[in-house]
Amino acid sequence: MRILIAEDTLSTRRILEAMLSKEGFDVVATKDGKEALKVMKSENSPSLVILDWMMPEMDGVQVCRLIREDENGGRFYIILLTGKTEKSDIVEGLNSGVDDYIVKPFAKEELFARVKAGERILNLQEALYSKIGELENSLSHVKTLQGIIPICSNCHKIRTDDESWQKIDQYIEAHSDAEFSHSLCDECLNKLYPEDDEDDVEEGDIVG
Repeated sequence: MRILIAEDTLSTRRILEAMLSKEGFDVVATKDGKEALKVMKSENSPSLVILDWMMPEMDGVQVCRLIREDENGGRFYIILLTGKTEKSDIVEGLNSGVDDYIVKPFAKEELFARVKAGERILNLQEALYSKIGELENSLSHVKTLQGIIPICSNCHKIRTDDESWQKIDQYIEAHSDAEFSHSLCDECLNKLYPEDDEDDVEEGDIVG
């Protein structure tokens, strides 16, 4: 997983970068909030972001508020890095849209635990989006059966998108999860098999 870091203090930025890189993360490091926001709005930006609260140009809370207003802002998991410990400060940070926070000075174990938690949530979110895509795809198939379907008035075959003609049961099976079994209704049974053959063919027998 790729992680974006925004930290104006060079020593802290390098420590974070070294610690996370050692754990196998691909780290993108920026020195202020303005630069971080630019990366977050770029294509293929990391989804997990660690923002320092106090930074020049634009602080972490401002970055979070602005990115949450973006149509793709919900795809980020944002951790706020701060030296502020007052409850009012923590509430302000959370209300800006951050998902978690780490108080400076931080322990390596706490940093990794919170990053791993964010990684799990992002993976779950990605799996959910994938399921939603599958459901939308299935729904689009169902909708095709609700539109106008060209059907032959004589043989009842259906004209497909490639202008070929297909039996109605084959068409429905191809465009839905329905499956067909074939039998004879009472009228067809009596028409095809007169009463004197009733002992040989019973009503509802599967014939193909």
